[in-house]
Amino acid sequence: MPIKKGIRVVSENRKARHDYFIEDTYEAGLALVGTEVKSIRMGKINIKDSYVKIKNGEALVVGMHISPYEKGNIYNRDPFRERKLLLHKREIMKLKSLSEADGYSLIPLNIYIKDGLVKMELAVAKGKKLYDKRHDIAERDAKRQIEQRRKEERMRE
Repeated sequence: MPIKKGIRVVSENRKARHDYFIEDTYEAGLALVGTEVKSIRMGKINIKDSYVKIKNGEALVVGMHISPYEKGNIYNRDPFRERKLLLHKREIMKLKSLSEADGYSLIPLNIYIKDGLVKMELAVAKGKKLYDKRHDIAERDAKRQIEQRRKEERMRE
């Protein structure tokens, strides 16, 4: 079976852009077993409450849930196990120094399949305060109202 070219987003962490300021993004591969890949292809993954930690020179994603594959029986693994990210050593060291800075976290933004391989978009992010979130919501509402008025004006013409 030929490998499909292109990118297909499987799971997205929409709340990350609401709760954090995204400073920088990285692309990382995931070390998975076969049944996990099959579950991901079916879209049975949740990265909502997950984060990345650096431990012993390795980047690990914690809190990511991959549902057990229905036909996987004994080959299924723990849905919440820590999974290793495939990054270059220099990228791991850079991420470690960035994550140790005050208020910064490593957050998965989305999981996608790129040319047959499972990849993760990882962000170096700083947490937003409540007033930042309110400002973003007010800005979004203002833009929405402007677009509605423009649409109404076009309808009148």
